[in-house]
Amino acid sequence: MAAPLLEVRDLSTCFSTYRGQLRAVDGVGLRIERGETLALVGESGCGKSVTALSIMRLIRRPGRIVRGEVLFEGEDLLRKSGLEMRRIRGGRIAMVFQDPLSTLNPTFSLENQVVESLRIHRVARGKEARERSVRLLEAMGIPAPRERLRSYPHELSGGMRQRVMLAIAVSCEPDLLIADEPTTALDVTLQAQILDLLGQIREERGLATLLITHDLGIVSQFSDRAAVMYAGQVVEEGPVAELLENPLHPYTAGLLRCVPRLGRPDVPIRPIEGSVPDMIALPPGCRFAPRCPEVMERCRVAVPPLYDRGGRRIVRCYIHESGAKPTGPPGAC
Repeated sequence: MAAPLLEVRDLSTCFSTYRGQLRAVDGVGLRIERGETLALVGESGCGKSVTALSIMRLIRRPGRIVRGEVLFEGEDLLRKSGLEMRRIRGGRIAMVFQDPLSTLNPTFSLENQVVESLRIHRVARGKEARERSVRLLEAMGIPAPRERLRSYPHELSGGMRQRVMLAIAVSCEPDLLIADEPTTALDVTLQAQILDLLGQIREERGLATLLITHDLGIVSQFSDRAAVMYAGQVVEEGPVAELLENPLHPYTAGLLRCVPRLGRPDVPIRPIEGSVPDMIALPPGCRFAPRCPEVMERCRVAVPPLYDRGGRRIVRCYIHESGAKPTGPPGAC
């Protein structure tokens, strides 16, 4: 079996607080093949964005990566120097954030910001860089791209700003795109347009994508596989169609029950009872146990490992222990 483009092994990131260590990411493992889209799904605060920032080595104090490997084309990014990582970010791995207005520099024109990416990664300079910037904006569906290059971020709509971010992200033809909630701040129509654009970019450039989202509708339309996170850990992973049709973890099933179904007023929306655990004072066993409708006594005592259920499906739940093979020990900071 060929090595994946990106493989995250036992990644753990903690934040020091006055109350103690907050385990934002705890023993996370992910695998993304070339040209594949993996969705990272979960409630707000479950560790999705911190996972992405850890992969990009963008964690700042009081946070720190305490354990793990991030293998990109077989090389561990956590062992790279700062200079090497600056060359990789934006060049071989690009990231799009959920709020482009806070990401784009308000004091520089679009031309300066798109050209800067091309110049830093030595893709193009001078007139060639400007012409390439025009083509990039045009490819992202921005009208009058040559004139628009003179604009500043605040002069654009939310959808236009996100298109500019995508243009910058793909300007150096990366192998992997990390999209962190790229449609959160947009209305439904613009969400569809940005997702269509992402799909088009993926098809045309053979781009692998890590899509971070809490929207299961987006997951079903855009992703090949999905990994579900809860309280800093991956609790289930598998092909999207199978995971949504037959969820193995009670938390995944609970998320699906929270989604309204068009044309099915007879199917009630059932929220997950309780609340997420205190990430500084986690329960001793399974982190979902206090909210789980299928909890057993052992769930309150020990964190379950990930069980391999075949067909590229894994799940962190004792319900699936019989006849299943653990893929590794539970993580802990």
